[in-house]
Amino acid sequence: MNTFRKYISPAFYGLLIYFTIRLLHDLAVDEQFWKRDWMLNLLEMACSVLVGYLCVYTFEKLFRFYDLTSALQSNYHGVLKELALLVIANLIVVSTVFIPMCALTDDGLSWGDLADLTIIPTLYALIYYGIARSRLWLKAYVGNRLLLEKITNQQLETELKFLKAQYHPHFLFNALNTVYFQMDEDLPGAKKSIEKFSELLRYQLYDQQQKVPVFKEIAYLKSYIDLQKIRSSERLRLELFFDEKLSDQLVYPLLFLPLVENAFKFIGGAYKMSVNASIDQKWITFSVQNSIPLITNGHLKSGGIGLENLKRRLDLLYGERHELTLKKEADSFKATIKIDYE
Repeated sequence: MNTFRKYISPAFYGLLIYFTIRLLHDLAVDEQFWKRDWMLNLLEMACSVLVGYLCVYTFEKLFRFYDLTSALQSNYHGVLKELALLVIANLIVVSTVFIPMCALTDDGLSWGDLADLTIIPTLYALIYYGIARSRLWLKAYVGNRLLLEKITNQQLETELKFLKAQYHPHFLFNALNTVYFQMDEDLPGAKKSIEKFSELLRYQLYDQQQKVPVFKEIAYLKSYIDLQKIRSSERLRLELFFDEKLSDQLVYPLLFLPLVENAFKFIGGAYKMSVNASIDQKWITFSVQNSIPLITNGHLKSGGIGLENLKRRLDLLYGERHELTLKKEADSFKATIKIDYE
């Protein structure tokens, strides 16, 4: 393929220019070039082949020169600059060979001949440019897209790390408050709480690099709920339901916890709370509902840092493959996550 492109295709390029010019000329003057002297035709074709080699060689040299001296520019100004160099080089080659050839053969050089000998080779040069440079443009376009995707992924990864870093102090604050309330009244219980707290923290530190089986998330939630029940009011009425079908399905970690945290933070009124997790076809649904005081402040509308953080993480990790619903009623607040785990 390289041999054909380097040694044979330039000859075809030159002959294509020649036969196009010859055809237009013969149609204009009502002649047939094959009725002319064949030695004259062979001379013109030999000159055309020479023009083909000179043009292709010059074009390729210009392309290499331009690539070495300037980064590829697929914008308007970059293309115009390349085209200007190519047209000028093409006209120099054509004028050097074709115009003297035409002037010394047949009836000499006319204005019509001059137009044919400049316009037609220029048009073919533009076609050659488009074909030759299209591959490089495509390569540059794909490279730019890959670079843009890489930068975007790096930005998203950085944002996820920031969200996780923002979440850890939030978790630590709540967990340490729980242990604090036990210290004066139940020291052995406080020690057990610290052990459970260390298990929770270990999971956060070491088990959240990739997706995890959902049963690990459920076990983590149960431990967290046990820890929170210690500081909760004795009036708390808690209902838990975890579908037995939830086992090895893979999910991103620490997405369900903010709903439970939010429920313990704002629970009031009748002190009812329900935590439900179920699976249906490709969807995992996790919902938390808690009663709230009849008179509340505006924080429940957004859920504070925890839920705002959660919304952004879901957008980054699942995109359109998730649903987050927050519903506030007069005496209760319900938050539901649906994620496509496939």
